[in-house]
Amino acid sequence: MPYLDQFFAVLVEQGASDLHIGEGQPPKMRKHGDVTPIREEPVTHDEAAYMLSEIAGPQNWQLFEVRGDLDFAYEMDRHSRFRCNFLKQANGYGAVFRLIPTKIATLEQLGIPPVVKEFGHLRGGLVLVTGPTGSGKSTTLAALIDYINENFSRHIVTIEEPIEFVHENKRSIITQREVPINAASFPSGLKAALREDADIVLVGEMRDLETISLALTAAETGLLVFGTLHTNNARKTVDRMIDVFPANKQAQARTMLANSLRGVLAQLLLKKTAEAGGGRIAVNEILIASAAVSAIIREGATQKLQDVIVAGKGQGMQFMDDAIWALLQKGIVSPHEAFMKAIDKNLFKKFLPDSEQGFANASGAAPDDEKRAPGNFVKTAKRAHRR
Repeated sequence: MPYLDQFFAVLVEQGASDLHIGEGQPPKMRKHGDVTPIREEPVTHDEAAYMLSEIAGPQNWQLFEVRGDLDFAYEMDRHSRFRCNFLKQANGYGAVFRLIPTKIATLEQLGIPPVVKEFGHLRGGLVLVTGPTGSGKSTTLAALIDYINENFSRHIVTIEEPIEFVHENKRSIITQREVPINAASFPSGLKAALREDADIVLVGEMRDLETISLALTAAETGLLVFGTLHTNNARKTVDRMIDVFPANKQAQARTMLANSLRGVLAQLLLKKTAEAGGGRIAVNEILIASAAVSAIIREGATQKLQDVIVAGKGQGMQFMDDAIWALLQKGIVSPHEAFMKAIDKNLFKKFLPDSEQGFANASGAAPDDEKRAPGNFVKTAKRAHRR
């Protein structure tokens, strides 16, 4: 058994999500968002070199020594798979490991709104799944791909760095390509997908101009493209897609995005209260493309997207703050957690205890007597608060 497996076993047993290894400090794990040490003794240089090189293998270790970072996947057993990131830091070697469930959860099990399944019924266009690092984007995308795999006969190509969830062919054919082992880069993998009779392409990360440009082109040619971005809501997602282009090409990019965008699913993870069972829960903002959305994108008036989302509740759209408010109202999350993850923090500030009001102002919430942005959510929040 590899030396590192003893730490992975603790991670699995404790229900934690990440393992952190760094020279000069104890091994630590992240559980429900909090980082705690696994043991008191710090990791030495020799111990770090031994445990990391053992699971990386000679070729990967040599590559890591040259580059200073390395991404790959490691399978401890058939129940436990990890996404690995090796890095060199000021104190020496370091690594972060993310536990990837080998059993893919369903969208229902994850608590994702049912309307998200409709993205799997599309035959073309661009769907963006967004959120900060560690918000469960990959888990949600895996569930959506599995839904398609069970219900439709498609050829699905995934381009990932590294491959996280391993899919078995069901009704669909799934081709999983890992960067840089099976494809040199995300752009090269996307270009190749256009010649591979693909119906659906999943792009693990859209982080640069070339990848985003190719994803838009692929969506315009009739492929259904799923991609991820590190943005917290629909408006920031659209802005990010456009801002990556040079100023002289942004008008064209807005037109391409307006024509190809089919939806945005933004996701955050919130800590549940002890009364709600602890752990974390996913909360989503959902934008479904419409003629109004396309017009807003072409005009560059993304500030209007919030109004479209709020007005589109009947079509399955959902504004992030509305979703957070619903969890707060049910006692599933605390006022502090809701405040920290909300877009408009002023709407949640009044629910914080008096001892946290100073903290709220320091966090960017305006004083109560300042004018608040109008909107349906403000009215709903005030009515609910009176009840």
